Amino acid sequence: MTLFSTKAPAASYKSFGDYPTCPEENLWTDYTPARTIFKLWSPVAEAVVIHFYAAGDGGVRSNKEELEVLEQGLWTLQVNKDLKGVYYTFQVKVKGTWLNETPGIYATAVGVNGKRAMVVDLTATDPKDWKKDKGPKVSSPNGVVLYEAHVRDFTISKNSGSSKPGKFLGLVEEGTTSPDGLTTGIDHIKELGVTHVHLLPSFDFMSVDEAALEEPQYNWGYDPQNYNIPEGSYASDPYHAAVRIREFKEMVQGFHKNGIGVILDVVYNHTGLKENSNFNLEVPGYYYRHANGTWSDASGCGNETASERIMMRKFIIESCSHWVEEYHIDGFRFDLMGIHDIETMNLLTAALKRINPNIIVYGEGWTAGASPLPHSKRATKAHTYMLKQVSTFSDDIRDALKGSVFDVRSRGFVSGAHGMEESIKFGVIGSIQHPEVHSGRAAWAREPWQAVSYVSCHDNHTLYDKLKASCGDASEEEIIKMHLLSNAIVLTSQGIPFLHAGEEMLRTKKGEHNSYNLPDAINQINWNWKEDHEAVFTYYKQLISLRKTHPAFSMPTAEMVYRHLEFLHTAPGLVGFLLHHNANNDSWKNILVYYNAHKSAVRMTITGEWSVAVKGKRIDPAGADKVSQEVEIPPVSMLMLYQE
Repeated sequence: MTLFSTKAPAASYKSFGDYPTCPEENLWTDYTPARTIFKLWSPVAEAVVIHFYAAGDGGVRSNKEELEVLEQGLWTLQVNKDLKGVYYTFQVKVKGTWLNETPGIYATAVGVNGKRAMVVDLTATDPKDWKKDKGPKVSSPNGVVLYEAHVRDFTISKNSGSSKPGKFLGLVEEGTTSPDGLTTGIDHIKELGVTHVHLLPSFDFMSVDEAALEEPQYNWGYDPQNYNIPEGSYASDPYHAAVRIREFKEMVQGFHKNGIGVILDVVYNHTGLKENSNFNLEVPGYYYRHANGTWSDASGCGNETASERIMMRKFIIESCSHWVEEYHIDGFRFDLMGIHDIETMNLLTAALKRINPNIIVYGEGWTAGASPLPHSKRATKAHTYMLKQVSTFSDDIRDALKGSVFDVRSRGFVSGAHGMEESIKFGVIGSIQHPEVHSGRAAWAREPWQAVSYVSCHDNHTLYDKLKASCGDASEEEIIKMHLLSNAIVLTSQGIPFLHAGEEMLRTKKGEHNSYNLPDAINQINWNWKEDHEAVFTYYKQLISLRKTHPAFSMPTAEMVYRHLEFLHTAPGLVGFLLHHNANNDSWKNILVYYNAHKSAVRMTITGEWSVAVKGKRIDPAGADKVSQEVEIPPVSMLMLYQE
């Protein structure tokens, strides 16, 4: 009598919810020199085989083994020899048909273009002193300053001075300079003073052919292929599976050595393929939502995943945990987080916090289309208060500052739109309830750190391009003033401040609003901008330093904001507030902030003597200038005064 079989009896299930599941089972390939255990969950499979190969692409199959079926749809195979470096694929038979080969959704190493998995000893890919590597401590998420960058964009330009342009290691190459001798790469990021770098998708995505990197190719990477493996086009060698793993770890270690955390932009809401995705080649249909007999498409990319299903939820939580444990990632940005369910996001963040309490998680609180997931269960912006340890992008402050991203001509507070003052105030407090704010918007954050304050990101126009397009009659000097005021407001708001890489140098994409697959000429950081706009860079750098030095701008609780932040009565085009009584144990007793959107200076009456920290483009935390009785706020700028 045998306990196992290499063939499963035909099973009939009425719905995906009837599938037997194994949420506690370890489905990751388990390697030791003595043996390797392979597992795959597929309750609808009639048979499963593994194909073994000597290389990650090409060549003929060296061997084939059948997996045995246990219970709950679990298939397994143990090979009692050292398989390190051997490539493999799974193949599943469903309804009499063999589906295409797949590396498996739990693959941790792949060959070129991610078609075959590789048996890997992950400890052998660790850089020197990897066990000692740690990211920055985070006392409150809004103590973080985020900087969103694309791996390739940052160093691909010849004027970056990088010897590893467009690569993981190029990002952390120290000592690089522009033709003018100014810092570039990681030295620039460190000089700017941000605390965490948010990397656009850097897992293995589909759209770039890793076997043809000599040809011009570009993509943001929002088309996932293998979720648990770094992208090969950013490695020095995409053919040998261990190289991208080691270099990604070296990149993280490089950031950590410089005190900078690493946030990974993740896209669990959809896959790059549908029928032939790795998910679908294991358990057809299960990992996705469907509507009216076809693929549901809340992502706008042809499909959407079903986070509420037991085995998809398991995958998301374990995949993120893998990035934290194996790669020391410091947090995650969730693409179209509204497609995921609230329960999954809460279970995920609880699991991640157990691994590393300094983890931060935030995401887009919306979908790109209709979904069969009930609204009440979606991890949307409106439900942020139900997300225990998750923050959400504030499109409220984004559009209030510069105008709608969906209308290039639309203007915001900094560009002269009327009636935006209450919306700016709503952004300043981090989208919590406050008795002095009457924006007409329902408060959606429970605590101020749950709002990510930003004015631009990789999507839509850069801030500079948006201001140019919506204010065609404005001079370059006026555009710069609007630009500085926009992020002065972001960096003095109570939410988590988020900057788009290059904003500090007036980044332009030559007017393109959707550059996801456009050439380097559009997307690259041009390091000549730093020389051209050195005063702008200096303003951003000094303002970030001021925020980090003064915790009054990052109060961790709504209760503290209620107690210490008071809005002032102002005329249209002007917003003012007072942070009083050493808010959040700040060394400054009182801080007075005004945002002036007028094209002319405004004079305000003040009581007592104040030191001037910020006026126009000048930032002086030492407060050498003193004012009393009356103060002038320059046109389109922020004024900050303080009393010790």
